[in-house]
Amino acid sequence: MTTRSQLVETVTALIERDRDWVVDLTQRLVRIPSVNPKFNLDPAVNREADVQKLIETELKTMGFSTESWDALPGRPNVVGDLAGSEEKSLILCGHIDVVPIGDPARWTVDPFGGEIKNGRLYGRGAIDMKGGVAACLAAAWAIRAAGIELDGRLSIHTVVDEEAGGFGAMDAVKRGKLAKAVLVAEPTWGDVLPAEGGLEWARVTIRGRTAHSAWRYNEIYPQRHESGRLEPGVNAIELATRFIEALRHYESGRTRAASHPLLPVGMNTINVGVLHAGAGLGDNGLPITMTNPAIIPDVAVIDLDMKFLPSENSADYRRDFENFVHHFAQTDAWLRSNPPKIQWELGGLHFPPLNTPVDHPLVQSLVANKAAVGRKPDIKGFVAVCDAAHYAGAGVDGVIFGPSGDGFHGDDEYVDVESLVETTKVIAASVIDWCGSK
Repeated sequence: MTTRSQLVETVTALIERDRDWVVDLTQRLVRIPSVNPKFNLDPAVNREADVQKLIETELKTMGFSTESWDALPGRPNVVGDLAGSEEKSLILCGHIDVVPIGDPARWTVDPFGGEIKNGRLYGRGAIDMKGGVAACLAAAWAIRAAGIELDGRLSIHTVVDEEAGGFGAMDAVKRGKLAKAVLVAEPTWGDVLPAEGGLEWARVTIRGRTAHSAWRYNEIYPQRHESGRLEPGVNAIELATRFIEALRHYESGRTRAASHPLLPVGMNTINVGVLHAGAGLGDNGLPITMTNPAIIPDVAVIDLDMKFLPSENSADYRRDFENFVHHFAQTDAWLRSNPPKIQWELGGLHFPPLNTPVDHPLVQSLVANKAAVGRKPDIKGFVAVCDAAHYAGAGVDGVIFGPSGDGFHGDDEYVDVESLVETTKVIAASVIDWCGSK
């Protein structure tokens, strides 16, 4: 009977011998522009469907059964499956949408050329995250080429829209495309990341009372309440200023009160990202008039990016924030009668936390397999968010592990070729560990 070590040795040798397989696939993926159309609507670069067609063809060639559907109009997800037991099932996941290239003059290479120089493969999406997607497919290719029959079901998910909130992965989860565990091949520079904080986007709307600015004195200086006195205005921007100051103290209290051992202290921040203020509230939830300082504004809309710890849950986090807003409103006579309104999941965006134990078998497998081909990796948390969150929210144990590179969301993006090959070896070995063989 072939041992686990022999299987891994065979697969690792195949990947090393045919290392151009993963490199070539990464180049082909990079050379198909798949800019998220929410950022730049241009059919010339919005070619997610072409990327997915290439991936689906590769999966079918390897013997995967495949399914493709539009998660968003004209933007397909692809899922490939090798049948096996559910108890040992595993998803390898990556997104195929990329951000715009920005100023092309700042690139020293063709942003969609897939050029290799000095051991680096360049192009938009090379590290974020077509290289990781290619490593997942290459790991499966090597396992199939070695003739290994896995015991557990192996699925490969390539999804859209991660860069704008993860709505591709959300849709896959809603359709029940789940497993016991998921490995998301985002760039981790060879480290193993079993945790990331949750993320909420929320909107706080503060209402005041509009009035002519010439009568501002009637609002801020004591006046006799005589018959015929004009109704004083209530400046919503000033209320919002006080709210933001109180929010800073609330944020400071939360970041000091608790932390997570795998993440930097203070990562659970609340970013005041967007502020709209003016007069009149439109149907879109924003002020109607924002260009006339002669009006005392009666609307201030504050959009927040709110991170919480992997060990917390969304329901408790929302409840705590709602309590803070309520108590803030109690400090002001106007707000007691006109409390701020909170809208959760602004734009439909919500990332559950990921908090897989460090002694989880998939985590430990990745650590051991990475140490076997290179340096021993660190186990840490992910300070941003990615699609692993959406699977974790559905009860799937998640880990983030992927190659090294730089320039993601910037200029001259690249993936390190050696790390690409190494990542493929590690993922393949961990698939064998987790899924087992017949």
